[in-house]
This record gives sequence, C-alpha cells and structure tokens, in this order.
Amino acid sequence: MSYSLTFLTLFPAMFPGTLGFSLPGKALEEGLWNFTALDMRDFATDKHRCVDDTPYGGGAGMVMKPDVVGAAIEAAQAKTPGARLIHLTPRGTPLTQRLATELAKEAGLILLCGRFEGVDERVYQHYQPLEVSLGDFVLFGGEVAAMALAESVLRHIPQMVGNDETLAEESFSLGKERALLLEYPHYTKPPFWKGLGIPEVLVSGHHERIAQWRQEEAQRVTRQRRPDLWEQYNKQRDNEG
Repeated sequence: MSYSLTFLTLFPAMFPGTLGFSLPGKALEEGLWNFTALDMRDFATDKHRCVDDTPYGGGAGMVMKPDVVGAAIEAAQAKTPGARLIHLTPRGTPLTQRLATELAKEAGLILLCGRFEGVDERVYQHYQPLEVSLGDFVLFGGEVAAMALAESVLRHIPQMVGNDETLAEESFSLGKERALLLEYPHYTKPPFWKGLGIPEVLVSGHHERIAQWRQEEAQRVTRQRRPDLWEQYNKQRDNEG
C-alpha cells in the first residue's frame, strides 16, 4: 500500500523537491509513496486570495488565518482519512529517529507548512496537530522542515531503502543497548588515500572484533561530539544494570 503525504503550503511548486531524487524519487516512481501539495491560497474566500492578517493585540508580522488553514486541513483529511496531522514549528517536539519510526506506521501524514509569524492558535485548539521541530532555529517557512521530516519517515517504509541492516546500524537506530549513540566511522576503497590508511581490524575478517571496534568508536564519537547523549547513554546502562 502506498504511503501518502499531503503538504499544505503556499508554494506547492516546491514539492516534491529533494524527495524527487535518489531513493525516494525512485520509490515515488514505483508507487511506494505518493504526495499531494495543496495550495492554501485556494481556500481563501476573497478575490485577493488572502491567507494572513494582522495579529490581535498588535505587533510585527502577520498571522495565518484560521478559516483558510482550517479549510485546507479539512480538504486534506477528506482526501486521506486517518492521516496524521503535523505542523512544523520551532515550538514543537524535537524530531527524533524514534518519532520518525512511529510516524512511518501511520496511514499517512498531512504536513502543515506555516509562514509569516505563525498560525492562529485556534487551529491548534480545534485540530490538535502534532507539533514537530527540527531544532532550536527558525526558517522562513515550514516547507524545508516538512521535506526533512518526510524523508526521515519515508526511509522506514518497507522496501524503501532495500537493506534493513542499513537502517539498523545508523545513528540513533543501533538497537536497545546503543540507541543513544552516534554512528561509528566508515571506510571504503582505496585502502590508502593521501597518506591515510584504514584501521587494520576492518580488514581482519574477525567479525566479533569488528563489532567491538564499531561499538567503541560509536561511544568515542558520541562522547566527543554529543556529551548530552553520552550522559543519557550512561544513565540508560546504569538503569539496565
């Protein structure tokens, strides 16, 4: 069954964007997933197709109108019943590998791409979307974030990547014991490049030693680059005894 993505946007021509290339592009051609980009301006009721207005209480910027956004959401929900509604916003819950895996189990996603200062709060109160953030930074709009979230989710659709081991050994996907570790370093041919070689253990043919080296390297990289994850990892190990 094809996984369905609906993007609610003011710029439908931006899609599928990066999702139309490489593995997701091939999977799109093969029908493993499908997408629709709905122009929210089509749901405006005035001749100027206005989607925003000044905020109550004053202040800079404009706010997306609840009647326009609401009509777009309802049109998307009618097209893909059961799809999960998501709004990309800096105030949302952080996107993680675990969340992407869970979203891949949904019937599909409706991705609301906001613009301007944001969306009228009543949209959240009525439709209760899952608010998701890529990190502690602000973009011009939600389209790039929506594509990033979509790509992270599509990688977990059956037959999308082709090799389950590829997913199993990535950062944040390394099994229960290593779930909080970053990925270990990778090497390929040629064996020597600009005076640099590769770790001998990787050509030893000793699978247990290779697995141990990769575990130790994942720990080293995490300890150096993400002390916050390293702390969580050690707490998890302590709790597991």
